[in-house]
Amino acid sequence: MSTSTVIRGGLVITASDETHADILMEDGRIAALAASHTPAAEALTAERTVDATGKYVIPGGVDAHTHMEMPFGGTFAADTFETGTRAAAWGGTTTIVDFAVQSVGHGLREGLDAWHAKAEGNCAIDYAFHMIVSDVNEDTLKEMDLLVEEGVTSFKQFMAYPGVFYSDDGQILRAMQRAADNGGLIMMHAENGIAIDVLVEQALARGETDPRFHGEVRKALLEAEATHRAIRLAQVAGAPLYVVHVSATEAVAELARARDDGLPVFGETCPQYLFLSTDNLAEPDFEGAKYVCSTPLRPKEHQAALWRGLRTNDLQVVSTDHCPFCFSGQKELGRGDFSKIPNGLPGVENRMDLLHQAVLDGHISRRRWIEIACATPARMFGLYPKKGTIAPGADADVVIYDPAAEQVISADTHHMNVDYSAYEGKRVTGRVETVFSRGVPVVTDRKYTGHAGHGAYTPRSTCQYLT
Repeated sequence: MSTSTVIRGGLVITASDETHADILMEDGRIAALAASHTPAAEALTAERTVDATGKYVIPGGVDAHTHMEMPFGGTFAADTFETGTRAAAWGGTTTIVDFAVQSVGHGLREGLDAWHAKAEGNCAIDYAFHMIVSDVNEDTLKEMDLLVEEGVTSFKQFMAYPGVFYSDDGQILRAMQRAADNGGLIMMHAENGIAIDVLVEQALARGETDPRFHGEVRKALLEAEATHRAIRLAQVAGAPLYVVHVSATEAVAELARARDDGLPVFGETCPQYLFLSTDNLAEPDFEGAKYVCSTPLRPKEHQAALWRGLRTNDLQVVSTDHCPFCFSGQKELGRGDFSKIPNGLPGVENRMDLLHQAVLDGHISRRRWIEIACATPARMFGLYPKKGTIAPGADADVVIYDPAAEQVISADTHHMNVDYSAYEGKRVTGRVETVFSRGVPVVTDRKYTGHAGHGAYTPRSTCQYLT
C-alpha cells in the first residue's frame, strides 16, 4: 500500500476556508497543503497522484451518534460494526462514535468491554465510544472518572424508556455533578418517558395501534419539558449538557434560551428530522413502521426551526442516530401495537449527501456543511484536530466529493445491512467518489477498497468547547 498520495486540483473545503489546493498525505497524516498551480504545489511529490479537478476535497465525516449491534426490544440493530462502518465509508464518514451500554446491575467497565469486543478487528473506519449510563450508583460514579481518564469522555442518560435505560432526576443530577468534576460531557435523551408511557397505555386502550400513534403520544411538549428540566439540572450541577436528536421547535427554543443565558448547552439534530415528517409515519399498510424512532418524526412545520437553529448555532451538530431494524421480521414485531416497533432508522450512509443537498437548497453554506458534519462533532467529543479538518498533522481522513453527480437514494443501491431506505426514491445532487481513512483508500472511484480491521479505536480528550 502506498504510504504517500498527492490530491491535486480540488476545492478544499473546511469549516473555516475554501481554497483550491493540493494536499500531500504521508504515513496516515496530512503532511502539507499548497495552493494549486504554484511552485509550492508542484514541489509536492508522492508515490500516487489523484486528480480532483472539478471536485470538492473535504474532511471525512464524523458521525457522533451511531448504534451498531444495539439491543432494543428483544432484537438487535441490523448493522454490525463491520457492515455499518463499511456503509459509513461509502457515505463519506470516516469516524463514528458509537454507544457502549451499561446494563442495570452491571458496571460501566463491563459494558464498555463488551462493545470493544464487538468492534475490535471489524471496523472499516476509525471509531470511538460514548458510555450509556443506565444505573447510577457510587460504583458507577467512580467508574466515570476512570473512563474519562482513558478517553471515554461522554456519558448518555435517558429521561425516556422507564425500566430499560431511564434515569430519574436524582440519578441524572448525581451523574452531572460527577461530570462537572471530571470533565465529562453528559448527553441527554430528553423526553418525559414517565408521562409518555401513560399516553401509550391510553392510546392502545382506545385501539390506536398504528405506527402514526408513536408520534402522537411522544409529544413535542414532552420533549421540550424534558429539555428544559435537563438544562436546569445541568445548571444546578455546574455541568455542560449535550441534548441528542432534537426534533421539535419547542425544544430548540429551550436550547436557544439557555445559550442566550450563557450556559454551556449544546444540541444535535439528525437528517430524519430535517427531511422526513409525520407524513411518513402515517404511510399505509404498516409502512409507517419504517420511520419509528425516538424522538419521533414531527409535522413538517418543525423543520424550519431546526434549519434556523443550525444556521444560528443554537444547534451545532448533525448526527444520524443510525440504529437500523429491518422492516421484515424486526419492525413487524409491532404489528397491532406501535409500542413494540423497534425504535430506529438507518442513515449513516446518507448524512453527508443529504446535507450537501441542503447546501444546494439554500438551508446552509458549504462551510457550515463541513462544520456541522465534521469539525464540530470532532471538537465536541475531543477528536479535533486529529479528525474533522484538513490541516498539516491531522489524520489523512479525506473525501473527494463530486458536487455535480446525481443519484437516487435507494435500498437497492445502499450498503447498510437493512431491507429499506428511509429516503427511498429521493433525488440528490452530490456523491462521494473516493475516501481515504488515515491515507488508505477505502472507497476508490466508487469501488470499495477497504477492509474490516483497518479502523482503529480512538481515545478522546474532553469537549473542546469548554475551558
